[in-house]
Amino acid sequence: MSTVRATTVTCPHCGRANRVPAAAGGRPRCGNCKEPLPWTADAGDDDFTEVVEQATVPVVVDLWATWCGPCRMVSPALEKVAADLAGTIKLVKVDIDKNPGLARRFEVQAVPTLLILDKGRTIARQAGAAPAPALRRWVEQSIAGREPAGKDERP
Repeated sequence: MSTVRATTVTCPHCGRANRVPAAAGGRPRCGNCKEPLPWTADAGDDDFTEVVEQATVPVVVDLWATWCGPCRMVSPALEKVAADLAGTIKLVKVDIDKNPGLARRFEVQAVPTLLILDKGRTIARQAGAAPAPALRRWVEQSIAGREPAGKDERP
């Protein structure tokens, strides 16, 4: 079993610092005000199953590379989406150069490649960078089937 890494997340509601593990059940909440926290983590070939496939919320997977300019542009937009949808999704970043097994598994031809996984199953995929509002729409539409009745709007 791998060692569970954690990141420190500042609560956007009250400003308190919170430790959020990369892999855990449930959804992270602020220890002070109990509001949902943005959940972001890194994963690789060794811990992808634990961090992504066993997650209890849909996971937006950012398959990126350090040398990729569009990857650096999309990263802050994805972090904004993760903050806006705190408690609803988890954002996991995978450096494909350090994790060639995952790059092969998901047949990455271009970076960034974005996936949405629900209980380990790919429910959406797109390649290329996009601004935060477009990414948020894509995520919300992709996970709409998981929302309570009445929120599932189909075109």
